[in-house]
Amino acid sequence: MAPYTVPFIINGEERTASDTFEVRSPATGEVVHLCSTASVSDATAAVEAAAAAAPSWRDVSPGARRDLLLKAADIMQKRWAELSQYLVDEIGQSSGWADFNLGVTVDQIKDVAGRVGTISGIVPRPADPNTGAMVWREPYGVVLAIAPWNAPYILGTRAVLNPLAAGCTVVLKGTETAPRVMHAIASVFQEAGLPKGVLNFISTSPANAAVVTEALIAHPQIKKINFTGSTGVGRIIGKLAGQHLKPVVLELGGKAPAIVWEDANLDLAAECCARGAFVASGQVCMSTERIIVHSKVSGAFQTKFKAAVEKMFPEAQVHINTAGVEKNKKLVQDAASKGATILTGDFNAQESSSTRMRPIVVANVTPEMDIYKTESFGTTVSVLEVDTEKEALRIANDTEYGLSSAVFTEDLRIGLRLAKGIETGAVHINDMTVHDESSLPHGGAKASGYGRFNTSAGLEEWLRTKTVTWKG
Repeated sequence: MAPYTVPFIINGEERTASDTFEVRSPATGEVVHLCSTASVSDATAAVEAAAAAAPSWRDVSPGARRDLLLKAADIMQKRWAELSQYLVDEIGQSSGWADFNLGVTVDQIKDVAGRVGTISGIVPRPADPNTGAMVWREPYGVVLAIAPWNAPYILGTRAVLNPLAAGCTVVLKGTETAPRVMHAIASVFQEAGLPKGVLNFISTSPANAAVVTEALIAHPQIKKINFTGSTGVGRIIGKLAGQHLKPVVLELGGKAPAIVWEDANLDLAAECCARGAFVASGQVCMSTERIIVHSKVSGAFQTKFKAAVEKMFPEAQVHINTAGVEKNKKLVQDAASKGATILTGDFNAQESSSTRMRPIVVANVTPEMDIYKTESFGTTVSVLEVDTEKEALRIANDTEYGLSSAVFTEDLRIGLRLAKGIETGAVHINDMTVHDESSLPHGGAKASGYGRFNTSAGLEEWLRTKTVTWKG
């Protein structure tokens, strides 16, 4: 029996290309299915379908769009077991991570559905009393959404959700690592009654990705872009968008710090830092990468942290590919060769597959070590000691990234003071750095990107103003 081939969805119809690529489970190494490889002509067809659907979709009433989104949330809940398995198969993570993804995704769909009716303009008063004015808020038109694999339901749905709610049509270029998840997202909205062409899905092989993405960005009907992924690729997307004078929302990499202060609840800090560093194998842009501990409690914290890591993550964690494991091992090797201490873990350990690696905690990290500034995006975390708030903030901000951070203290005044000084899009006091929910704006500072997802700010990203005046 031939393996299943993930098709595109273009203008409401599934299309399978003759050119395909294999999708392998990083947990088993086995081929789970094939995926159609989009060409430039396929990408163009998806954009043209979205452009044709745009005039009618923008005129659909807010109430009708709200009801469609709520129906999509219901369908996602009904298909939960099926959708969960796609994630487990494609990215090798647990059913618990899949369930978390789906739970957050359903919540964000419902949240955005409730915000559709809040879209409104204003009626300002011009200087001339004989002149009237209105400021309308209109959808941009066709949006290109590019989503990653690591939290695919959350990030894939987020990429299309607010644009759709705002009245835009969308081309979703799904990650080649989890194409069936991305196809499933589009299929849920199709099943909910989304008109043909409003949401189109394509995916392509790594070999074709650059040329297809460039063609999509260059297409004159694409009016705005959102991309979630690495900072390196984000720079390329931003450059291409700039060449074509197109606005873009970017949510990129991170090197999240967690500051553990001298008055912190160390049990709470240890548990949150362990979870923040190693949930989903540390393959989250908000993962805790640097733990900055006050020297007065460093020894006690490290003892508790080591115990928490070994209790919560006793097994080798699956990474998306061998390259991720090799990168993390090299970072630890480099640190050890320059004087760092391995608090727990062994970078020479041989696991059951080359995609697996146990958590490694590296202490006594210094700026000369590669791990100090490089985003590991895997199962390693660094521990550094400080004596003052000034020093803690200097280290926390000594990175090109600025997505998320955490502070552990029993004194809210200290927590807020440190939060004010950290250059990140979010600071979580007495909680882990991995924190994203529909009621909070999400986005970064510095090389972690710009623009915001979630809340009304996320909806407004896909609306532009039009000023209308009249005399008499």
